Amino acid sequence: MDRVIWEQHPVLRDPVAMIAFEGWGDAGESSSGALRHLIETTDAERLATIDADEFFDFQVRRPVVLLDDDGSREIAWPETEIWLVNTPWEPRDLIVVTGPEPHSRWKMFSTDLVGALRGLGVRRAVTLGAFVGQVPHTLPVPLVGSGMDGDSLRRHALFASDYEGPTGIVGILNTALSGADIETFSVWAAVPHYLSQQEYPPGALALVEKALEIVGIEIDTTDLTIAVSEFRGQVEAAMDDTEIREYVEELETQTLVGDAEADPVERLVSEIEDFLRDS
Repeated sequence: MDRVIWEQHPVLRDPVAMIAFEGWGDAGESSSGALRHLIETTDAERLATIDADEFFDFQVRRPVVLLDDDGSREIAWPETEIWLVNTPWEPRDLIVVTGPEPHSRWKMFSTDLVGALRGLGVRRAVTLGAFVGQVPHTLPVPLVGSGMDGDSLRRHALFASDYEGPTGIVGILNTALSGADIETFSVWAAVPHYLSQQEYPPGALALVEKALEIVGIEIDTTDLTIAVSEFRGQVEAAMDDTEIREYVEELETQTLVGDAEADPVERLVSEIEDFLRDS
């Protein structure tokens, strides 16, 4: 049985892909939020889904009953979706893959997804993630990159990571994509730990802008920029507590100047490694 269920299979122009999953490795819903923004604010078309039966434990991620406009009930299953974000002003097309992180059979899942992307002609992919870090919301979102050489990391203003340890589906896919001769980069955002249990628009904006920069596509992110501004205003309004403000100021100092034992880059990389090992 073909586990990739195609709704349409267009001929594409030198397509590139962006991939992110909800759940583990998606602090503040930053990586999944980045791709949801692209889907919701562009003329995106769903190309395919991956059958959920093989890869999800429905007692962990339960399907949802919904009512349509006629009052009829329907079931919404957790599923991986493959979207085409139409970019007629660009010389290449953009494929977006997102959904909940699957629970099992990751090798099979990766084989199916990589096969679908190869079938669409994808030759470059960027995977996205977000981790909980000791960073303040008042400074630019730190980004860590892997899968690039030193020059590329510096060109895209990314901190390097040589992480070794437990991984999620994004790590498995990075290896599977590279093994299929798809040039693969991974970008992770650091989300303030005190704001990581809710949507964190600054993380989503930082990731989507960096991913677009890497694949060489321009898409308007005004709506997300406005959401970031509104979010920052809400956070500032909620920070009347003197102790909280002092704590954030301390994080600012640590991030900007580091401490006597480690520079900010080393500390940031250490935090993502701790997050991945302990999650």
